[in-house]
Amino acid sequence: MDRTELADFLRHCRARLAPADVGLPQGARRRTPGLRREEVAQLAGMSTDHYTRLEQARGSRPSRQMLAAVARALRLTGDERDHLFHLAGEEPSRHRPVTEHVRPGLLLVLDRLTDTPAQVVSDRGDVLAQNAMARALHGDVSARPAAERNIVWRYFTDPSARELFPAEDRDRAGRAAVADLRATLARRPDDARLAGLVRRLRARSEEFSALWDAHHVAVRRTDVKRFLHPVVGLLELDCEVLLSPEHDQRLIVYTARPGSRSQERLELLRVVGLQDLNQGSVAGGGSGLPA
Repeated sequence: MDRTELADFLRHCRARLAPADVGLPQGARRRTPGLRREEVAQLAGMSTDHYTRLEQARGSRPSRQMLAAVARALRLTGDERDHLFHLAGEEPSRHRPVTEHVRPGLLLVLDRLTDTPAQVVSDRGDVLAQNAMARALHGDVSARPAAERNIVWRYFTDPSARELFPAEDRDRAGRAAVADLRATLARRPDDARLAGLVRRLRARSEEFSALWDAHHVAVRRTDVKRFLHPVVGLLELDCEVLLSPEHDQRLIVYTARPGSRSQERLELLRVVGLQDLNQGSVAGGGSGLPA
């Protein structure tokens, strides 16, 4: 616990708030800007003496519940809340609200990647955005119902979703997907949507249920994956996994080794795009399981 830095941070956060910002009356004229210590203590549900000792760098180490209450009282942002916990010697809570909003800058990156597949996937497995090359490789998910945009759901409930993988790679792909989903649920045990997905998968797929009971845990990281594309053939691609700051979204970028057959076929895929060359509908197939 860094008492000096904690005290300084609390004083600065208190000084920038006006009573109206937190629903309190302005009252008598104030000699200094910001809330009074007793007002912060009232908002946080703690004694004024206890809060005052924290600002004077002589208080005992606050509990996690108290830190959360002070963060709410001072209207701290998520980053500021984490900073408060760190100064008090505590690990910040990892349970953040999950968003499906993809930042505009990330969408711009997708649009600029014109020669290699890339897509944004949530840690639940929902495909949130694809560039044109990813649509050519995995199929366009935008027209599907929301439930069918989840790559784990499709992999275990739609036999055609596995056809993008060579037969000898499918067991590994399934195990990796389940292990990653388990790690996500451990991070967010109160995520009702995620828990519901797991329940539905267990009821629908014996394979998923058996893998879930095996309790393997592994977060998706950089890997090499093989795709059996219905138009251009076998592609062996390096999969780079880039995490969002909150780690609830991942940018997956697929690249081929320079000079390889896969690079030639990836270039052919770029030219072909989503065309159907009477060798199978690209847009209709593919699971899109990321690295």
